[in-house]
Amino acid sequence: MNTASVSPRRWTFWVIAFVALVWNLIGLAMFVVQVRLTPAMVAAMPAAQQQVHAATPPWVDIAFGVAVVFGVLGSLALLLRKRLAPPLFMVSLLAIVVQVAGIFVATPAWQAYGPAGLAMPAMLVVIAVYLYGYARTAAAKGWLGP
Repeated sequence: MNTASVSPRRWTFWVIAFVALVWNLIGLAMFVVQVRLTPAMVAAMPAAQQQVHAATPPWVDIAFGVAVVFGVLGSLALLLRKRLAPPLFMVSLLAIVVQVAGIFVATPAWQAYGPAGLAMPAMLVVIAVYLYGYARTAAAKGWLGP
């Protein structure tokens, strides 16, 4: 018999899991838009943004794809109360870190956007850290099953 205590799951669990799924689905949509940019769409961008786009190595786009796909999978696992959620969110977090580092190391993003350009990437990392931590806490409280 399992004698581990399980704390009651709060209603906020469902809200956080649902918002996480919506957030990551938006990220997935942004990824699809990014990889389907046509030359005409790129030409319509400001010059600085065109330079960043042209300099972005394929591995940064791959990291972006991994981040959002694993974020969606982690969110679905959280909604389905599966113990797989924390490792899925961890992969997403690691991929976000690789993507953000890649953008600022391999492209002229810093020159194009300056310090203000760090706001969105920083927010992405903070949200990914939160979702990973929340999923770990949910697992520790017994809210997630096999």
